[in-house]
Formats: sequence, C-alpha cells, structure tokens
Amino acid sequence: MRVLLQQLPGGGEPPRYVALTLQPDLFGGWELLRESGQIGGRSQLRREQFLLQDEANRAFEKARDAQLKRGYQIMFTRGADAPR
Repeated sequence: MRVLLQQLPGGGEPPRYVALTLQPDLFGGWELLRESGQIGGRSQLRREQFLLQDEANRAFEKARDAQLKRGYQIMFTRGADAPR
C-alpha cells in the first residue's frame, strides 16, 4: 500500500511531500516507510517494523491522517486496500 501526500507550495519554495509505504518484509512482518522532504531537494527516510499486519495498518492510517490534518493533500494512492 502506498500514498503520496503533498503540500501546496508557498512563496518561492518548492512543495513538500510525504510518501507512506506499507509492505511485507522478508521475515513475515510488516514495514512502514515514511519518506519526506521538498520536491527536488533532500529527503528523509524512516522505517518502522511491525509483527502484525493490523498494527501496521493502524500506524499507516495514523500517519496518513496526521499529515492530512497538517494540510497535506493526497496526490496518489496504490494498493488493494488503498486509503480513501
């Protein structure tokens, strides 16, 4: 599952983005990747590991909802359970 969120650009700065990806790992767990930064600039990647898919889904939805509250807009979603 993947979602790309973006803030509207303000002033002369490039827009900021957050990409959230939820994927299974090689050991039967789940991994939540959070990439954030400015488009065309430096970015930061953070990883969280989860044993259960339900926990990973809750963390994904919580991270997505937090960014929506901060003014980000959903630009792209992918996955069978793509968030609405």
